[in-house]
Amino acid sequence: MQNAFKTALKAGTPQIGLWLGLTSSYSAELLAGAGFDWLLIDGEHAPNSVQTVLTQLQAIAPYTSQPVVRPSWNDPVQIKQLLDVGAQTLLVPMVQNADEARLAVSATRYPPAGIRGVGSALARASRWNRIPDYLQQANDAMCVLVQIETREALKNLPQILDVEGVDGVFIGPADLSADMGFAGNPQHPEVQAVIERAIAQIREAGKAPGILMANEALAKRYLELGALFVAVGVDTTLLARSAEALAARFIHHPVTSVNNNKSVY
Repeated sequence: MQNAFKTALKAGTPQIGLWLGLTSSYSAELLAGAGFDWLLIDGEHAPNSVQTVLTQLQAIAPYTSQPVVRPSWNDPVQIKQLLDVGAQTLLVPMVQNADEARLAVSATRYPPAGIRGVGSALARASRWNRIPDYLQQANDAMCVLVQIETREALKNLPQILDVEGVDGVFIGPADLSADMGFAGNPQHPEVQAVIERAIAQIREAGKAPGILMANEALAKRYLELGALFVAVGVDTTLLARSAEALAARFIHHPVTSVNNNKSVY
């Protein structure tokens, strides 16, 4: 068993990704062929279920793009189901401290290293027990990314980084900026200063920093600072804005949209 995304992060190779919120296996497969290193299947803010995550994992599987799944919460039961359908890399939202980071890691490991329930006979992840020694190999293939999104999480970042099994730390600019009093403005200088310090701190600890940023200049800036997994767009935004732009070229009174790109990420 291998996890190409985890291997790339360990090698220090930057990975460029795209956020998926359309909850469609058809669009997931279309985007899997676009050339991104990774695709984030979002279960927190997109209306995904375990079943829709499964179909998107199946759609992405033949391609080189690596799937990353974000559960709706740091919930061992939900994480167990996502792992059983084949997720290997998880982005766990709203992790506030080391204890919560340890819970996320534990949920991805079979005993005695963790608390993941053993149901491999029913699991796509083990190919229904057709992968030899799956139970012995699975733990090492898991990649755990935790998401820090508040001042409290930033305060606890050194302890979070010390948790064994945390492979990367993702900074959530939208929630972080709101928590800092700059809701809808993650590009505020104070927010940017905090993000830049966090990226440096994460790299110094030997972990992979990550972020989502559709602003091209900022995304490139984060990569220059050492971010290793950076999502540079969202499928819903790409579809909505390109459709509006096309309509505007033919219709004199097109639908007006509000540019909330900066508040989504």
